[in-house]
Amino acid sequence: MKKLISIVLFSALGGAITLSAYKLFIEKPQIVIEKSVKTKPAVVQTTYANNTSKSFENTDFTVAAEKTLNAVVHVKNTSIQTVRDPFSEFFYGQGNATKKFSQVGMGSGVIISPDGYIVTNNHVIRNATTLQVTLNDKKIYKAKIIGADPTNDIALLKIDAKNLPHIVFGDSDAVKVGEWVLAVGNPYNLTSTVTAGIISAKGRDLDGNGNIDSFLQTDAAVNPGNSGGALVNSRGELVGINTAISSQTGSFIGYSFAIPSNIVKKVVEDLMEYGNVQKAVLGVMGGELTNNAAQKLGIDFTEGFYISNVNDGSGAKKAGLKKGDIITKVNTVKINSFADLTGFLRTKRPEDTVTVTYLRDGEENTTNVKLSKNVVSAISTLGLSLKNLNKKELSKLNIDNGVKIDGITNKELLHYGVQKGYIITSINNQKVSSVDDVNNIIANRNHDEVLYIEMRNLNGQQERYIFR
Repeated sequence: MKKLISIVLFSALGGAITLSAYKLFIEKPQIVIEKSVKTKPAVVQTTYANNTSKSFENTDFTVAAEKTLNAVVHVKNTSIQTVRDPFSEFFYGQGNATKKFSQVGMGSGVIISPDGYIVTNNHVIRNATTLQVTLNDKKIYKAKIIGADPTNDIALLKIDAKNLPHIVFGDSDAVKVGEWVLAVGNPYNLTSTVTAGIISAKGRDLDGNGNIDSFLQTDAAVNPGNSGGALVNSRGELVGINTAISSQTGSFIGYSFAIPSNIVKKVVEDLMEYGNVQKAVLGVMGGELTNNAAQKLGIDFTEGFYISNVNDGSGAKKAGLKKGDIITKVNTVKINSFADLTGFLRTKRPEDTVTVTYLRDGEENTTNVKLSKNVVSAISTLGLSLKNLNKKELSKLNIDNGVKIDGITNKELLHYGVQKGYIITSINNQKVSSVDDVNNIIANRNHDEVLYIEMRNLNGQQERYIFR
């Protein structure tokens, strides 16, 4: 037994010695190379991989604010109002029946040039006897009115100053819904104030009748006194003039509206160059498409401007547009509503050429239209449709000025014998030579002001009508 154990031990010892000798003298050492491998994280493809827009947390409004605060001013309007005084009339006779008092209105304005041109709303300076402008550094200047456009509610002022901070115009057509904007105003003569919001909508028609409005809608807080102030983008460029709020209380409740800068720029340039606003028309009549309108017309499209009539001799007629065509785009501006179309045309002048994209029998076509001067206007206040007279027509009638009544919807006027073909020659002792003159006089009057309208009847006799 002892002999067997000795044999096993010697065998184990011999094996160990043999293995050690092999490891030491014969086997090559194993080389281990350690590599550091960088693994890529899992990536989910997104549609916004290249989106460079800033989040709210990263948006810096300080740059835009610094560029604009000193270029927004306070505008003070002092006007002299005359009212009837029944007590003086009773005790002292009719000659003493009126009393005068001064009325003060306030708003904001935007400096658009270093030599003192200022844009504001027409309703801010309407009926002004004197105008006073206070800069953000508290300097005060007297201002004069260079011109005004009641239709677009824009006025251009001038102060005698140099090297003023000013705001440059941006492209309001390029503004996108959801884009951040600042509303800058000087409502209470406390120095300029900034509020932030986004563009909520474009091409807004506040009247609901599509006649004059094509506003930018924003949720930036705007209150009374901010009228005429600046709406700027994050780069500090002017994209609108703050004009109105939607409120039942008179204070801001979530919606405010601004005139697009492209319209403002065109109006300002016209006032500087011509002294009035050059209004261009496409030469078509119709309305915007809605679901109900599309069903009545038997078409599948619910967006665009449907042409119901093309005016003879107009640029649209010459370009080949027809009744039943649907305008979907003008230049690069998409037309979804009547306000989109009128807003675009207000940035253009007569003789400008625009590219119109339209649908005819379901097929898309394009044509170039040369815009013409506005010669026809429907005056809803008077219940009249008016048309301009050319020099030949004026000479034939042996008159120097006037606009022709082309249609009547006012039953009361029909009752008093007013007929199509009558010529309006003056309103409130102001001569009228165009439908724009009539629009401007009516837009500038006080809400309760009486209109005295001189007309030439079909027999060449002058008649006078009073509109209350």
